[in-house]
Amino acid sequence: MALKANELKVGDTYTERLVEDLKRTQIVMYAGASGDYNPVHTDELFTKEVAGYPSVFAHGMLTMGMTGKMLTNYVGDGRLTKYGVRFTNQVWPGDDLDATATVESIEDDIVNLKVETTNQDGKVVLSGYAAARVDA
Repeated sequence: MALKANELKVGDTYTERLVEDLKRTQIVMYAGASGDYNPVHTDELFTKEVAGYPSVFAHGMLTMGMTGKMLTNYVGDGRLTKYGVRFTNQVWPGDDLDATATVESIEDDIVNLKVETTNQDGKVVLSGYAAARVDA
């Protein structure tokens, strides 16, 4: 069922669990799907000894993609007109991620959303915006 402009109000939120206990396998599968084999995402030894991180971490675009799925679950397929994000913290194996879309404004048939994805500690790992067409 499509969102309707007259059923939305500024401040409405939609939250969805994106992943529970992110697995290293999911990160490596994303590397294969995206072609991004940067060793900080796939090579534990390199990541610790050369890059200085405690572990491999997820691609920002994996987090963006999972958050985008939340958005299309909320507004419907084919309705997004804008979507942009900033990656604010690493996403680590074992993380749980929740994403929230908050209605910021409604202009005719467009809803503007603030988007935020947080980990199990409440730390924001992605922040951004989206706009989507809605029914009158």
